[in-house]
Amino acid sequence: MTWFKAANPQLPDLIELNADARPKHTAVICGDVRRTWSEFSADVAQMAAAFDALGVSKGDRVVVLMRNGYEMLLAMLGTIYAGAVAVPLNVSVSEKGMISMIGDSDARAVIASHEHVGRIESIRDQLPASVGDRLVAYADARPGWREFGTVFDAATQDYRRPSVGPDDSCNIIYSSGTTGLPKGIVHSHSCRMAWAYDMSLALRYHSGARTLITLGLFSNITWVALLGTILCCGTIIVMNRFEVSSCLTAFGNYRATHATMVPVQFQRMLEFKEFDEYDLSSIHAIMCCGSPLRPDLKLEILDRFPGDFIELYGLTEGLVTIQDPEDARANPSSVGRPCPGQAIKILGGDDRPVASGESGEIVGYGRVVMTGYLNRDEANEEAMWLDDDGKQWLRSGDIGRVDESGNLYIVDRKKDMIISGGQNIYPADIETVLASHADVADVAVIGVSSHKWGETPLAVVVSSAAELDEASLMSWTNERVGKQQRIAGVRFVDELPRNPNGKVLKRELRDVFADEAY
Repeated sequence: MTWFKAANPQLPDLIELNADARPKHTAVICGDVRRTWSEFSADVAQMAAAFDALGVSKGDRVVVLMRNGYEMLLAMLGTIYAGAVAVPLNVSVSEKGMISMIGDSDARAVIASHEHVGRIESIRDQLPASVGDRLVAYADARPGWREFGTVFDAATQDYRRPSVGPDDSCNIIYSSGTTGLPKGIVHSHSCRMAWAYDMSLALRYHSGARTLITLGLFSNITWVALLGTILCCGTIIVMNRFEVSSCLTAFGNYRATHATMVPVQFQRMLEFKEFDEYDLSSIHAIMCCGSPLRPDLKLEILDRFPGDFIELYGLTEGLVTIQDPEDARANPSSVGRPCPGQAIKILGGDDRPVASGESGEIVGYGRVVMTGYLNRDEANEEAMWLDDDGKQWLRSGDIGRVDESGNLYIVDRKKDMIISGGQNIYPADIETVLASHADVADVAVIGVSSHKWGETPLAVVVSSAAELDEASLMSWTNERVGKQQRIAGVRFVDELPRNPNGKVLKRELRDVFADEAY
């Protein structure tokens, strides 16, 4: 007797299955927009049909530069439903960053909300030829642009989507950057389904989940929440932006059960003097990730928020650890253990595993690891560590240690990345801008403490002109970098510390400016 071959549903299948299983259950709440799973599935299919009519085919990349809203959700999921690849961009990147990312992805179409149409228009002559005339605007359509509503409404109702396989690309999320070439992190459909299964279990999602989205839909933190909620056929509640009182109100008004946020959001809510007046009783489980969480803040969250509090440490590239609420009070400095189905090791300077308690680079293994960096063979090689059995592990670039119980502690970052408000900032991008100033002879950017953002960039500069002052250089720089890359201060030095090979010793700079705080 031969059994039926087991089904292997991908994300587009989940949307259809949810519409069949719970057609009248609320799928999305976004401002005044409410959609059941039946309605939402139909809208996603119609959006896919609209992309098909524009000439977007299976495997093509669609760049999405939009503010949070129902239209952005449709744009991303409609792209994936059409078998194309969603490329959501961080809205804070500069125009130069957009040029790099749109070009690197070889985008077939660009869809933008009205705040960003003018920005795309200003670089239109630098977009790759592959985009052609496939520019779609949600409001503020300019000559040569298609209007979102018109494109959507004109789409055929009998669209038949292409099938997608587990190895097909689902999305590309760019790591950071507004200058130079940022890295596009490619996730396959099977990888994204693994994220859905593993994260929904770790973060305690269920069919009654009502998930509050408070971060940009372009963020992988948000994708974790979206995927888990879709898998469980829950309800997605999208805020167009984070504001403390609105967020706290939303928990009560929508009876939200789940949320994924970054430390600065928790900090701002807990500092809000009316915090205790809000109804948060609906919360089942909330997750924090994106940047280091101070132990004292973690304990305050545990004391003042109801439900389960779960800390996640991980990379968009695919390494994840989870600290369950049952362990948090006893071990607030830890970021937990590998998510079930994953493994981590700590490597010493010789790239060999070290004993428990010793510090080294964190590497991870598991099914949520990315396909690789788009068009970056060298970066892919650098990100891989092979063990004695030939198994491929992902290098994190972070320094950590593991205790005898398997708990991970983050010690330092091997790379110079700054994490500010949950967003990754790469100093090299800012340094490139600063180095272009005629009066800057040498520069290094480091992360220093910020009460609001956790970390913030500080520029350490060697000047070639005595008249150059901190305020003017900071203003000049912040006009040329992305919003989240803006430096908080400038400090002048006679020379930068370097090793014999000429590399700037940023650890020494961090020690010198350790007392800087903003």
